Amino acid sequence: MGRTPDLKRKRPISNSNSPSLTDSERVLYDLIKSKQDMGIWTRDMKRETNLQDHVVTKSLKSLQAKKLIKEVVNVQNKLKKHYLAVEFEPSKELTGGAWYVEGNLDTEFIKQLKELCSRHVFKMKVATTDGITESIRRSGVINVECTTQQIAEILRVLVLDNDIMEVRSTEVGEFASIPLGTVCYKCSGKGGPTGVSKTGAMVSIPCGVCPRISECTPDGIISPRTCLYFTKWLDF
Repeated sequence: MGRTPDLKRKRPISNSNSPSLTDSERVLYDLIKSKQDMGIWTRDMKRETNLQDHVVTKSLKSLQAKKLIKEVVNVQNKLKKHYLAVEFEPSKELTGGAWYVEGNLDTEFIKQLKELCSRHVFKMKVATTDGITESIRRSGVINVECTTQQIAEILRVLVLDNDIMEVRSTEVGEFASIPLGTVCYKCSGKGGPTGVSKTGAMVSIPCGVCPRISECTPDGIISPRTCLYFTKWLDF
């Protein structure tokens, strides 16, 4: 006749150098580890294991003390206790990505990067995301590594705020060193990052660098009415 397992009985985990676990600890540890970088909420642990609340609470404390799991903040719901195996870093769905520190939006870092990006665009006149990222890295102003993706997100915010404008290279004039069609950024006409006034939005009109401007007519095949760059410029 079968015997009901004793949850207090210890048994070693696969790694002989690791601390021994009770059956309930092993069940929870295996479940948490299986969730990898997404981890799992305590309520879901109880639902999936059918362990009693006090057993789950005690086992989690023991697993943390043995440094096998860690609690992480879920930015979607900070009241939820979320756990990961220690070998995994939490996914950005949990942490909110690079813009969050311990579950809180890092507004000062975002503000600093916005100012830096704006200044570098102003200094470089016309710049790509990669160019701005490299320029900021070389400046050494910030002591953390910024990814191209982070800079791209900041540039998008600046575009939406109308602090800078997004254009595409025509390989003519100021775009001569940038491959045709590459997304670039320029200061908008409302002024530089340090308050230096501009001559107005007309300085950045795409017609001024268009190689086919001589062929452009209101009702022609090449026309301001059908020009994507002109339409986007008008939106600003």
